[in-house]
Amino acid sequence: MPAALVPTRYLWQFARMLPTRNGSVRLFRFAGVEVFLHWSWFIIAMIAITQRNREYSSMLFNVLEYLALFAIVLLHEFGHSLACRQVGGRADQIVLWPLGGVAYVAPPQRPGATLWSIAAGPLVNVVLLPVFFLAWWGAGQMGWNESLPDVYRLLKIIAIINTALLVFNMLPIYPLDGGQILRALLWFPFGRARSLMIAAIIGFVGVALLFGLALLQRSMWTGIMAAFVLMNCVSGFRHARQLVAVEKLPRRAGFACPECKASPPVGNFWGCGKCRNALDAFASPGMCPHCGEGFPATTCPDCGAARPVGEWVVAPPPMRRG
Repeated sequence: MPAALVPTRYLWQFARMLPTRNGSVRLFRFAGVEVFLHWSWFIIAMIAITQRNREYSSMLFNVLEYLALFAIVLLHEFGHSLACRQVGGRADQIVLWPLGGVAYVAPPQRPGATLWSIAAGPLVNVVLLPVFFLAWWGAGQMGWNESLPDVYRLLKIIAIINTALLVFNMLPIYPLDGGQILRALLWFPFGRARSLMIAAIIGFVGVALLFGLALLQRSMWTGIMAAFVLMNCVSGFRHARQLVAVEKLPRRAGFACPECKASPPVGNFWGCGKCRNALDAFASPGMCPHCGEGFPATTCPDCGAARPVGEWVVAPPPMRRG
């Protein structure tokens, strides 16, 4: 089957330096979401576990602590995925890697749906807060700090890890959850494109602070995280500029995207997958005017949804009977 026509001049989804399932190990599938573990995780795990300060009497607890960290991360990412599916979005893949986890989610292009899809991740950590702190407190009440010091210390550190992840993720720095929540809130008054631009600009300020913290602490990991955030801020800013350009284009009457309800731009902004020529997908619906190739779906430049051209037609208003 021919591929959907895609925009050639304005990209609907910006590239990010994120891990993919390529080179990853498939762990399991739950609720329609496949979970993968990137190959780099094993290398960093070995370094982190063996170089960890000797806070335990056995290396086994170093391993359990590292696994607990990524178990919390995985629950967090499932919060994103399941919330996205709840609002009608696409979410079928999670990839764990040394910097945490990535839930590949595509919520409907509405601020409310996006806000819920992002906020659900940190809410998982909020729910886990009393669970972990009560477990730590209960262990202390039972005297485990004396009889089972390694278990007591592990419970304490797990509670601290969950809290630290929550606080860090809620920083208003794009693309952290806090920055994306800020963007979703700004979407209501400023629109999709300008909200992303504002969030990316605020993210640049956060990146500068992260780099300063990395130099102050002489922390390689903070520097790596700052570099990762910087690359995403740059991608977000470029994407915002593309969205602004798309918003200014003249629009074709009589058609609207079934997903985001935006009318398509007028002009040769799509490309044929066979002959590679640029074309206007709505001037010759369902067929390339250059090579005659048919296509089953057309991609929306605004939200990225690929749907048949026939579903884009806006029904005319009913005629009044006088």
